[in-house]
Amino acid sequence: MKRAIALLLPALALASPVALAKGNAEAGKAKSTPCQACHGPAGISASPEFPHLAGQHADYLLTALRHYKLGKRKNAIMAGQVANLSEADMRDLAAFYASQKGLTVKY
Repeated sequence: MKRAIALLLPALALASPVALAKGNAEAGKAKSTPCQACHGPAGISASPEFPHLAGQHADYLLTALRHYKLGKRKNAIMAGQVANLSEADMRDLAAFYASQKGLTVKY
């Protein structure tokens, strides 16, 4: 039983959302050029029409990209943008935007 648990733990760790979101932020920056038109160079959109990506959690961004690609999220623009992205591309983009400084709230 202990052996089975010991073998299962690494697989569970790799399946966690945080582990799945691991990507290369530098590679993501290089791949982000098409995203910049709507989301800005560092993920801060100049328009309220498009969400800010900077500072979002990488696992959230990766899940959103996957859902656009699978059609679970409906948006014609995003569907076209993610259609040719590989899993590695999506992980890299998620890592890049997660590594950017997000907006701050002034009190």
